[in-house]
Amino acid sequence: MGLDVGTSKIVAVVGEVLDEGGLAIVGFGHAESHGIRKGIVVNLEAAVESIKKAIEEAEVTAGVEIESVYLGLSGAHVKAFNSRGVVAVAGKEREITRDDVRRAIDAAKAVSLPAGREIIHVLPQDFVVDEQDEIGAPIGMTGARLEVNVHVVTGSASSTQNIIACVNRSGVSVIETVLEQLAAAESVLTADEKELGVALVDIGGGTTDYAIFERGSLWHTGVLALGGDHFTNDVAVKLRTPIPDAEKTKRRFGCSLSSLVDEQETIEVASVGGRQPRVIPKKLLSEVLQPRAEEIFHQLWDEIRNAGYDRSLHSGIVLTGGGGILDGMEEISEQIFDLPVRRGCPVGVGGLSDHVKNPAFATAVGLVMYAQRNQMLEQENSEGIGVFNQVSARVRSLFKDFF
Repeated sequence: MGLDVGTSKIVAVVGEVLDEGGLAIVGFGHAESHGIRKGIVVNLEAAVESIKKAIEEAEVTAGVEIESVYLGLSGAHVKAFNSRGVVAVAGKEREITRDDVRRAIDAAKAVSLPAGREIIHVLPQDFVVDEQDEIGAPIGMTGARLEVNVHVVTGSASSTQNIIACVNRSGVSVIETVLEQLAAAESVLTADEKELGVALVDIGGGTTDYAIFERGSLWHTGVLALGGDHFTNDVAVKLRTPIPDAEKTKRRFGCSLSSLVDEQETIEVASVGGRQPRVIPKKLLSEVLQPRAEEIFHQLWDEIRNAGYDRSLHSGIVLTGGGGILDGMEEISEQIFDLPVRRGCPVGVGGLSDHVKNPAFATAVGLVMYAQRNQMLEQENSEGIGVFNQVSARVRSLFKDFF
């Protein structure tokens, strides 16, 4: 099960690995989120109830009982940076082994962190053997010096433990916490996009998370403290309507680019204090939403430019998350970025795929895909170790008289 705990909703997705190696979605559940703000627990009991509801719904649709989950992690407390590790190749023949790569990665993550922070991921980007750079897989190559560039993702230890505690109290254990941008990328990005350069933009309820991939690796991540709830609050204030009704109006009639809206169209908006609903031009709603969309994308573009990746996005931008569903988001972001933009929906899975083919399910489906890939790698490693042990035993039996 992949579990996406967000500010506005909790999404749980259950996947089953097929005999031929594919992945089928066999269950899903979602619930309105309470007690979570921008990835941080603000009310533990309310958060536990919301998580429990989503998990129980996923268990019912899947027909199985879930004991453990892969948990998506996001929020303003998540920060990342790039680091480099350097080691001397240990073998006599200077052939690079898996152990050399492990030592180089350990050297790269041996950095001083502020108190209360912990490392979530150490993601290799590329390797340098002697003076030859941009190497993807150095094992088996020959050299005297091995360097590795990595992307180190860190988070607040207390914030991470609080969200894990909520999941544990819901009756399941957490196998691993996974950066939500990394999980969403599993389900919506293609290998070509990651190779050429692409920005994944996940617009959630409380935050907008983004990740930049280039040459097949993750090079930059960040979080903006703006999201879909800010659109809802704008609608509630400007149109003087209760927040629940503002959310419904935004989802049903909202468009973030006013030029796409017919000036003759009207919509009915609820009033506060028990007053009669009002009829307003639909374009007025769009004129409330557009400035907030422009703010998010301008702020995002400033961060991408400041990080030096504005000329690296040859594949453009991929929008995902619940906020990416809003009409007009593709068009207005294309105007601001001057790059091709598309909505990212989960692909590469079977089963109930039609039910989760939505940007709002990208992270939860990606968590299941991440889990499958990790299990396959662990199986390959264990099989490799098993073969090595069998060969070693055979060699010892053949030459036992010499030992």
